[in-house]
Amino acid sequence: MENNTIIAIVVVVIIAAVLIIGGILMDKSRKRAIRRADEAAKAKADERLAAERAVKAAEAKTKQAEAEEAEAQAQAAKQSPVATNTAAQAPPTQAAETATKAGTGELPPAQPSASPTPSEEGVKEESASTPSAEGVGESEARAGGSPRAVEEVPVPANEQIEKPAGRKTRLETLRAKLSKSSNPFGKALFTILTKDNLTESDWEDVEDTLLMADVGAEASEELTEKMRTDARVTGKSNPAEVKEALRGELVAMVGKDTDRRLNADKPDAHRPSVIIMVGVNGTGKTTTAGKLARLFVGQGKSVMLGAADTFRAAAADQLETWGAKVGVPVVRSDRDSADPASVAFEASQKAKEADVDVLIIDTAGRLQNKANLMDELGKIRRVTEKNLPVDEVLLVLDATTGQNGMAQAKVFAEAIGITGVVLTKLDGSAKGGIVISVQKELGVPVKLVGVGEGPDDLAPFEPAAFVDGILE
Repeated sequence: MENNTIIAIVVVVIIAAVLIIGGILMDKSRKRAIRRADEAAKAKADERLAAERAVKAAEAKTKQAEAEEAEAQAQAAKQSPVATNTAAQAPPTQAAETATKAGTGELPPAQPSASPTPSEEGVKEESASTPSAEGVGESEARAGGSPRAVEEVPVPANEQIEKPAGRKTRLETLRAKLSKSSNPFGKALFTILTKDNLTESDWEDVEDTLLMADVGAEASEELTEKMRTDARVTGKSNPAEVKEALRGELVAMVGKDTDRRLNADKPDAHRPSVIIMVGVNGTGKTTTAGKLARLFVGQGKSVMLGAADTFRAAAADQLETWGAKVGVPVVRSDRDSADPASVAFEASQKAKEADVDVLIIDTAGRLQNKANLMDELGKIRRVTEKNLPVDEVLLVLDATTGQNGMAQAKVFAEAIGITGVVLTKLDGSAKGGIVISVQKELGVPVKLVGVGEGPDDLAPFEPAAFVDGILE
């Protein structure tokens, strides 16, 4: 009897335990199902909100683009060009001729630079003092054409056109200038690697030399390890074999198979092909834009320059001087501190009308930590693309800045998107390794290098020529 009682109690306990455990499991399952349902509902709600935000963002972007285009057109229509003012003060016959040309879109030849005459000063003062709609209307009526804030400056008729150097000459200059540059890291590496017995300290010196040349930590370690395992270096080889081994590794790291052609040189390039020059202050953007125009002219291409650097007073004049030397017209504002986007917009319109091969737009230097100035670059690009697609954005970097240049490059890449890098002052820098690090970090090639102050000291970047220059 007692055994039966015990068995009954055990059975009851087991049944109760099963029921309790089953209830717990069912409760957990129910809670899990409720949680999954909540998560699914939340996910759907998030997707719906994301879709609504995307639609609103697209609408806002469209409105912003329309507003920017309207602003650019309004800025371009605020003042009459210099050609219009000249027509107002010219003798009747000359004024009529100028008015006819203005009405048909043909601009008269630019006059040589000189101090303004009293009559010209009067016209400028009148124009500056009557920016109202009535003043613009009177100016428009006198000129016989629509008023514009931007003008195209043709090449003066009496300017002697220079013949730019060809590609072969530029590459020879690149090799010669680099071989004479200050302490190129290639020579320092070669000196270490040609020692009879390389110690661990020597290999540390190799890596330190690469780091000091701004090759970058990862690339420096990679190159050092490759040289460690090369029999031509570790064996009893002669200096010529060591040099060839070093040359091969450097060329491979620089990227011998990378496509470094300017997009304007590619068969599928747009016409006109638009290039925007960007960078911080002091890197030589305006000079590089002028030299790049020479390079294209040397290839037989027609070029137009757009002076969208309206903050630096001498920038447009400097660009105009470069253009005059090689017979390239310049589109610039006829007043200081004009809206850069309006100049870019007008330049793209004129380049399209003239059907030139290449339009190069110079922009103002800006610090990479100034968000409003960086945003302005995006605006310049968007406004330009209302007329023409932008094929190329070239970031101009000063090779002497080293790793600081990398920080600049990353910000510009995020702000406007860059397709290539121009390294200036490469002949005066011991930090030529930035060629390797900038490509590794950004994934964009170095396309051009500046190796001097001469008008033809801008060369297409070729890895073999670069490495030969720093090893010779």
